[in-house]
Parts: sequence; structure tokens; C-alpha cells
Amino acid sequence: MEISRILDLFMFTIPTLVTGLIAYYFFKEHTKNEDGRRRFLLKKDMQVTALPLRLQAYERMAIFLERITPSKLLIRITPTSSNKENYESLLIQSIEQEFEHNLSQQIYISDKCWNIITASKNATIQLIRKASLLEKTDTANKLREVVLTEMMERLAPTDAALSYIKEEVSDLW
Repeated sequence: MEISRILDLFMFTIPTLVTGLIAYYFFKEHTKNEDGRRRFLLKKDMQVTALPLRLQAYERMAIFLERITPSKLLIRITPTSSNKENYESLLIQSIEQEFEHNLSQQIYISDKCWNIITASKNATIQLIRKASLLEKTDTANKLREVVLTEMMERLAPTDAALSYIKEEVSDLW
């Protein structure tokens, strides 16, 4: 008689355990799906607020690159004297100030894009320094002329960075 009671007990316990395991599995999956849904909604809400900030950062960096394009920089900043060293310093200082003004934008754009922008800035400064070191460059106006002539022969360092920004922004859509 005791064996039949133990058997009856197993008969009641086995369905209870199976039902419990199935309920545990379904609740676990439901919780996992709800967590994923909440994360998706949170990410979607974050994108709604972050996308305008990212686009604004790309816009500001595009303006920065346009402002330090040598041909535009030389037109905007005229020499105060005929001393080429003073003019070279003035141009480089202007580029550095523009860059420092936009430093905070790096948190909104990709590291690769930021590195390309920084390399473009450094290449522009290098171009001005090389032009200043040439023997034929003896005045500030001659420095302007040499840099502008160089820009007619090849693309500005900022052009590659600007095209990369455009490419990266188009990937956001």
C-alpha cells in the first residue's frame, strides 16, 4: 500500500514539476523580450535627441574645414605687415583657435572622422610652414601667393576630410 501512495505522489509531482518548468521558461523568455523591447525603445528615444546633436557637430566641423581651407583662410586673414613670419604665425594661430573652438564636437563624431579632421588641420599648417620656408617667399604677400599657387596645383588638405564628413553623414540616414 505504501508503494501505491509513493506512486500517486510521483504522479502528482511530475505534472507539477513539468508545469513549473514550462512556466519558468515562458516567464524567462517573456522577461528577456520585454528587456529587449525596453532597450530598443530607449535607444530609439536617444537617437531622436542625439541625431540633431550629431548633425550639428558634423555641420560645425564642415564649417571649420571650410574656414581653414588655405584659399579661404588667406582671403579672410590679410597680413598686418610685410613680415612673413608674423603672417605665418597669424594664420596658424587662427587655425588653432578655430580648432580649439570646436574641440567639444569630437564626442559626437566617430574617432576615424575626428582623426581625419585633425590630420587635415595639421596638413594645412604644414603647407603654410613649408611655403614660408621657401627662399622665394620673402614677404607676407609672397607667402599668400605661394600658398594660393600651391592650391591651384593640387587639392586642399581639407577637401578629403570634408568629403569623409559628407560620406559619414550620408551613412546616418
